Amino acid sequence: MEPRIWLIAGPTASGKSALALRLADEIGGEIVNADALQLYSDLRLLSARPSPEEEDQAPHHLFGVADGADGWSVGKWQRAAVGLIADINDRGRPAILVGGTGLYFRALTHGLAEAPAAPPEVRAAVGARFDAQGEAAIRQALAAVDPAAEARIMPGDRLRLSRALEVWEATGRSITDWQADTRPELAPGSWRALALEPPREALYARCDARLGAMVEQGALAEVEALAARDLDPRLPVMKAVGVREFIAQLAGTLTPQQALEDARRETRRYAKRQLTWLRNQMTDWPRADTLDPDEQWRALRAT
Repeated sequence: MEPRIWLIAGPTASGKSALALRLADEIGGEIVNADALQLYSDLRLLSARPSPEEEDQAPHHLFGVADGADGWSVGKWQRAAVGLIADINDRGRPAILVGGTGLYFRALTHGLAEAPAAPPEVRAAVGARFDAQGEAAIRQALAAVDPAAEARIMPGDRLRLSRALEVWEATGRSITDWQADTRPELAPGSWRALALEPPREALYARCDARLGAMVEQGALAEVEALAARDLDPRLPVMKAVGVREFIAQLAGTLTPQQALEDARRETRRYAKRQLTWLRNQMTDWPRADTLDPDEQWRALRAT
């Protein structure tokens, strides 16, 4: 009997979207986005959202549904995804969740307990401290009280670093402890999963090639339109890989070649962080250690 819920996770450029589409075609499933950047309507190309032609091949949900000015939290995505899964299953169809945001999958399979909001004065104090001392000092302070949170929060993620320290300052309890008080949103046995973990060098080469193709297809114009909105640089959409580099190109501080090479380097670093998450946080998921679509398909159907 086919499961009602499928989870497909993998780093950028690993082929997960094509695999999800193949599965949807095979079993009549509907695809739900589990990638934090593909939520936003502003960056179809740069976030590698499915094309309009791909979206026509199967129902797609939570792709391009958010405005860049609206920063979605993990909890907001979780609530939307859980509702969609129920709706899809009620229609008698399987739900296929696909993406590269490991925390989204963890919110479904392990649960998510959101800590209380910090008082404004605590948020202001942490913000001022971040401005004055920088990320390294905030990381050091967080590591002293919540080493697990410090280890899992990616470099440059000021929002989550600040939030984790704010929670400690406001409650005397780490955000990791708050989040441990959880229950899975997906019942055990109700889902199957596959993590794509391809060879690193082959993945990096694909990342480089794909970013070059994105530029040829119009990614620079996409970034120019986003930059014209003058959004808060701390918003998730402004932290998408390539945005900072291509804005610098538009401003004339980087040449097109420099911007492309810098964006490629950041994409490789992003893929590395995603692979590290898969390796450390999804230890019990079946793996496909290849970029070959047919081998990935066989691995998925064997789960």
